[in-house]
Amino acid sequence: MGRMIDQVRASKLPSNMMQFAARGALSVPPDENLEILVHLAKHNKVFGDLARMTLAGWEEKASLAAASDPKTAREVLDYLVSPENLRPKLLPALLENPSVSENELAKVAISASAENIAAMLQSARVRKATGILESLRSNPYLKANEATTVAQLLGGGESAAPAEVEAGARAHPAAPVTAAVAGEAIVDAAKTEEHAEEEVPEEHVSAYLAEHATEIVAEEGKPFQPIGGIMDLLGADYFPVSAVQGAADVAETTAAPIPAAATASAAAAKPGMSPAANPAGRASQLPVPAKRDNSMQKINRLDVKGRIQLALKGNKEERSILIRDGTKVVALAVLEAPKLSDGEVEKFALQKNVLEAVLRQIPLKRRFMKNYIVVRNLVANPRTPLDLAMGLVKHLIAVDLKNISANKEVSETVRKMALKMYKQKMDAANKK
Repeated sequence: MGRMIDQVRASKLPSNMMQFAARGALSVPPDENLEILVHLAKHNKVFGDLARMTLAGWEEKASLAAASDPKTAREVLDYLVSPENLRPKLLPALLENPSVSENELAKVAISASAENIAAMLQSARVRKATGILESLRSNPYLKANEATTVAQLLGGGESAAPAEVEAGARAHPAAPVTAAVAGEAIVDAAKTEEHAEEEVPEEHVSAYLAEHATEIVAEEGKPFQPIGGIMDLLGADYFPVSAVQGAADVAETTAAPIPAAATASAAAAKPGMSPAANPAGRASQLPVPAKRDNSMQKINRLDVKGRIQLALKGNKEERSILIRDGTKVVALAVLEAPKLSDGEVEKFALQKNVLEAVLRQIPLKRRFMKNYIVVRNLVANPRTPLDLAMGLVKHLIAVDLKNISANKEVSETVRKMALKMYKQKMDAANKK
């Protein structure tokens, strides 16, 4: 009698038996059950979804045995190691299984999570496999210390990193703009720390002011008006409700009766002063914002030229406010700040309440576009202009293409393009 998998492949089983097969309920050995489920998941339109759900909850012990066994069917191993199906607990076994090809592991390396990256760097096989290490180096989630380890394993060290980066980008066009590269990541981090300690040279400020002199004159006298409004900028919970209501009450009338608690507090604060002599007693009870309010007050007092100087020379908090400035020449000055960190740009790329000009300017900076997270955030931002998002979506890895295709906030055109590219990548992967 032939194996049940052969009958499944030939579609010789009745519908009820196919349903049992998709639930993993056939009376066959565990390895054959897995083979049947994988075949249905990949090739059967009727029972494929059910088979995929069954595989997702398949017993870990049986899955681990299959992942460790070199005799496991190639189709099963390819399914278990594919990035969209991979279970972190199976990865160590799959890494050391000689029947799992390096090409499949390289695909995992490109989009591996932080947990999986750590597991891969502990694998003796991975540490000797140049192809896998090259892909791992292109991973956007690679940390600086891990990037250094990868560079050392490749034998190039920091000095050879730039050449290796270009080679890696050519070998893996799906992620050519990542910043998780050993040499450049370390250099960028060093520059960021250096800039954080140095004062911004006046020449840098003067050059920006001179370059945009016409725009500055045109916008002269324009006050700070954040995109989305001040309450949106500070957050609904920035001003306590009691403070807002109290201020409104004081504004309505100064003749309103003052609560006994307030008069007692005022009297206690200044002995000898009668409650009637302190009509602002209620207002004195209001909570006063500290640091952030000071930044806002400073910005509100500045003209366009002053805000530009602050954008170039200020701190992280001030940049986070000024990037929202409705005056374009001010908001764009933030992107020219020497102290600007990659982490800040990652957040800017995802913000919905910035000028379109800001989102268009970010991709024009080579330093920013080396950061894969910036690219991904721009595509995921519903405010990103359609032409820009369509141009960047081709750089995303499979897992992010899948997420974008399901993101209802993103333009339907971008979602369709992401889905199309995701299917193409999956088809190409299945053919190998």
